[in-house]
Amino acid sequence: MPRILITGSTGFIGGRVAATAAARTDVGHVRLLARRPLPPAGASPATGRSADERNQDGRPSSETVIGDLRDPASLRRACEGIDVLIHCASAIGGDEESARAVNDEGTRALVDAAARAGVTRVVALSTASVHGRGPFRAAAPGTLPLAPASATSRTRATGERHVLDAGGTVLRPHFVYGTGDRQLVPGLVRLLAALPGPLDAGASLHSVIGVDALAGVLVGAALSERTRPGPYYVNHPDPVPVADLLAPCEALLAGRAGPPRGPAVGADEARALLADLPFALHHLAMLVPDHWFEDDRPWRELGCDPGPDYTAGVADHLPWYRGILDRS
Repeated sequence: MPRILITGSTGFIGGRVAATAAARTDVGHVRLLARRPLPPAGASPATGRSADERNQDGRPSSETVIGDLRDPASLRRACEGIDVLIHCASAIGGDEESARAVNDEGTRALVDAAARAGVTRVVALSTASVHGRGPFRAAAPGTLPLAPASATSRTRATGERHVLDAGGTVLRPHFVYGTGDRQLVPGLVRLLAALPGPLDAGASLHSVIGVDALAGVLVGAALSERTRPGPYYVNHPDPVPVADLLAPCEALLAGRAGPPRGPAVGADEARALLADLPFALHHLAMLVPDHWFEDDRPWRELGCDPGPDYTAGVADHLPWYRGILDRS
């Protein structure tokens, strides 16, 4: 059975990938690469068992090794004896130098270490943001140029290239939601809170996926013999109208203390009202044009489950979102 190395296992998506892999019965061993020791047992899938000792229920043994994408020696040690690499670690939102060190140079060092160790498959998490701003409507793989607009996206695009040049597979989700998300839904709630009323962002369509479904595809792609080298878009097959995307965010905002909401605000009026709030303008710019990426291969060829649609799926996570918003 394959031995898997997972990077980024303390992150939002990587943590779900680690838990998903640890629950599989067709995996021999799960190794997590972390920059620091993980929380005590019960908070992570690490067990401390040796690589050859499986759980009684058939689930894989697991371990945590300490390393850093900026430390090539630690990556070489982490890749020893590994069959499959799932690379979820990335630097998001920092300065360009830090992003380059992790997303570009770190990914290159990791792929090199994997190749030297004889790793047979590399699957890396990226983002559809490597294509920049839309409109993108039913965009198929291979039809869009790379046009990243931020330091994070630029360095993730160059990191992708190291994976693809080595014959690996890259997964590009667009919007990802679920427990642990501190970017998408909280960011949209902050955007709405800066407006006097609900946002009328038009009729754009957006690709969205729940974190559990995304984790399932990452692990599925790592294990399936049908996985192809190259990039995949990985989103729920049904695009989400922007009004449906914002509806639960507006509901979360309505449950918080504050003045009553006024009438709906159009996109042009919102741009004027948000002129001094760069974070809000950033989110608005993502919402107004279509960002719909179409690729059914994860579901048709790899046999993965896309999970519920956004409206049903996000409802399960609203209590968690309410909790973090109440604490913010």
